[in-house]
Amino acid sequence: MASSRKTVREPTPSTSLYTTEVIEVAAGVFKDTCLQLLDRVRDENIEIVVTKRGEPVARLVGPERRVPSSRGMLRGTVLWQGDIVSPDLEEWGDLA
Repeated sequence: MASSRKTVREPTPSTSLYTTEVIEVAAGVFKDTCLQLLDRVRDENIEIVVTKRGEPVARLVGPERRVPSSRGMLRGTVLWQGDIVSPDLEEWGDLA
């Protein structure tokens, strides 16, 4: 395979669903080695970014590596503090 630039992302809690290895491949190299790159994405669980003239144009990831939807993405990050809308009459005393 022709030369490609390889970068490695540090996994963080927010990106733990994603692959940790990212390989950038020029569009011409991708065209010539498409089937081998598809096998690598499946077998090695990597991400390939296809570039044209140095600019990213496409990203190739395995089917199990989906970006989480915006619905439910923040699940488990909010703390319950009780009812913050209703007045706290005990603290204000009897207003009548």
